[in-house]
Amino acid sequence: MRHSLEVGFSFGLTSAVITTLGLMIGLGAGTNSKLVVIGGIITIAIADACSDALGIHVSEESENIHSQLEIWEATIATFLSKFLFALTFLVPVLLLDLFAATIVSIIYGLILLGVFSYFLAKKQKQSVLNVVGEHLITAILVIIVTYYVGLGVSIMFG
Repeated sequence: MRHSLEVGFSFGLTSAVITTLGLMIGLGAGTNSKLVVIGGIITIAIADACSDALGIHVSEESENIHSQLEIWEATIATFLSKFLFALTFLVPVLLLDLFAATIVSIIYGLILLGVFSYFLAKKQKQSVLNVVGEHLITAILVIIVTYYVGLGVSIMFG
């Protein structure tokens, strides 16, 4: 796979999992509303995919070593992977009650991140345990923090 596509795909997938899970957990804990969580997922899929794609675009431009084609490949790959992976979290929310959908989404997100991290570690000849562990611990911390933030917002403003 071309480097520019790898950059976009890896950034988009990782960002989609962590951002969407954080949003789902925080909104779910704060509102316990399936409608709010669905709206949040769709919003994050659109707005954050655009934001991340522009961020990658500017970052790749600032390195001043990539062709315009490579920059746009990374930009489009980031947008598409972030957008599509974020939207996959709608499936459990649409099919299950919010609590079950949240559990399924956490498991799904951690598996996605773990499998991707495994292949990344293998490709870079790094310790699988270190790479996978670092990425999963980061995601779990985001889940924990956003859960308590959502609860806090609910208590303070609910």
